Amino acid sequence: MSAIALSCITFVCISGGALLGILLRSTLAEHHLSTDAKDVVRLGTGLIGTIAALVLGLLIASAKNSYDTQSTQIKQMTANIILLDHVLAQYGAETSVVRNLMRRGVVILADRMWHESDLAKAVPFEASAVTDAFYMKLRELSPTNDAQRSLQAQAIQIGNDIAQTRLLLFTQADNSIPMPFLVVLIFWLAIIFESFSLFAKPNAIVVGSLFIFALSAAGAIYLILELGQPFAGLMQISSAPLRNALAPLNP
Repeated sequence: MSAIALSCITFVCISGGALLGILLRSTLAEHHLSTDAKDVVRLGTGLIGTIAALVLGLLIASAKNSYDTQSTQIKQMTANIILLDHVLAQYGAETSVVRNLMRRGVVILADRMWHESDLAKAVPFEASAVTDAFYMKLRELSPTNDAQRSLQAQAIQIGNDIAQTRLLLFTQADNSIPMPFLVVLIFWLAIIFESFSLFAKPNAIVVGSLFIFALSAAGAIYLILELGQPFAGLMQISSAPLRNALAPLNP
């Protein structure tokens, strides 16, 4: 389910909690709304509110750290691809086939990660045929001097680093927030908003404020979900640097 859909569900649930509080206030007898009852509800709500605030803060921090980590990995992989192309260019003209395969492999990699073509449906942990051909051709190079042997070894090491980063990115692609955890958090927020409206007489200011507060809470959930999906949605990491890392080779 998309982040927007889950955020809308969150907003509906929280608003439903506020509406339930308004309905309960209109049906309960006045003695049920005594000072003692208000104190108990406010203390319980304060406890749940503190827990929910801590959880929301930790989730936002965790999601932001995960987003930053994957963004850094994309930058590192892009830099390694540029470096690998430079090393192959230094090796000599006989690496033109290998370099062209790498350019095709980068496009396929970006399509899989950002789900921009039918290739995204492929098993992400399996290298594409083009990538397999690239690594095979890279190892089949026949260096004729010490400089070329050193450049080939360096190219193989960089290629292995790129492959490892690719696997790390694919293992981190799914949203890390378990659905039961999210359901419990939404339930807590609904209880909090139900208590807000339970002891306040409904008027335009109260209803409008509750609407804004519910929208803000749903926005926090949306932010967490968006940060947990860095290759999709409105906050996705741009694929342009990776796609444009290598200029086409002259024929």
